[in-house]
Amino acid sequence: MEPSPFTQFAGQTVIPGAPKDKHGNADGTQYDLAKDGAFDGMKVVVLHLYTGEGFTFNEPTAALEQKGFTVVRHTNAPPASTLISDLEDASQLWIISNQSRLLNDEHVNIIKDFFDEGKGVYIWGDNQPYYVDANIVGEALLQCTMTGNSHGNQVLNESKGNGSGFVQHHITTGLEFLYEGITIAAIQDPNEKLVPIMRGSDGLIVTACFDRDGKRAVIDGGFTRLFINWDDAGTARFVKNVAAWLVNWDRHHKPKTPQPPLPTKPGGVPWRN
Repeated sequence: MEPSPFTQFAGQTVIPGAPKDKHGNADGTQYDLAKDGAFDGMKVVVLHLYTGEGFTFNEPTAALEQKGFTVVRHTNAPPASTLISDLEDASQLWIISNQSRLLNDEHVNIIKDFFDEGKGVYIWGDNQPYYVDANIVGEALLQCTMTGNSHGNQVLNESKGNGSGFVQHHITTGLEFLYEGITIAAIQDPNEKLVPIMRGSDGLIVTACFDRDGKRAVIDGGFTRLFINWDDAGTARFVKNVAAWLVNWDRHHKPKTPQPPLPTKPGGVPWRN
């Protein structure tokens, strides 16, 4: 049996006795959802379609590599054949939308097939109009979209109801405070298929996850967190936790149930159909 990649604190937001960082979160990578290096050899494919404002993806790459992931990043929509090849041995796909459509129908079909295999998908948009491909993929996979342009720029804490803040979940392991992003979009989930993870300071859903039928995805309306104020509360841990959760470990690494031995004939010869 493969050892669990997760720490003993999985699912805990408040970790009694842990030292605190300057934002009030547990200080140290041992308080993340997953252990450092736990996903050595696993691949995250990133369609990094918005690269303005000095958005290099350097900080998220370093955070993911800390957990063992290899990051393969495209700053334009790759040929369909390249995307198929990249996803063949990937654990998850991240899509960071731009303000115009860059993914065609073939890309979307490839992404849906990947998702239907139980592989993780992280859909990132931001304030209007930076969610065009996010909405196309979100509609195809989850029947949900995002909209709007809210000014956030607040640090949130755990919510005990349906107001602003985040919920206790594996994704929020080790987080008592979490930065919401600067300008953000709100998730629209008409069929209520998603679990809200974070509601912004305006009370609207910024981040939500899908976890049904062995499939997992996260949709997020605040990609500015990935490069603006990266060092503000909790972003690096949040990114690492999402990636660890999207691995869908229990589905892909669950030990096989041993099969009972075949009945035997006299003399120990197995019966076979």
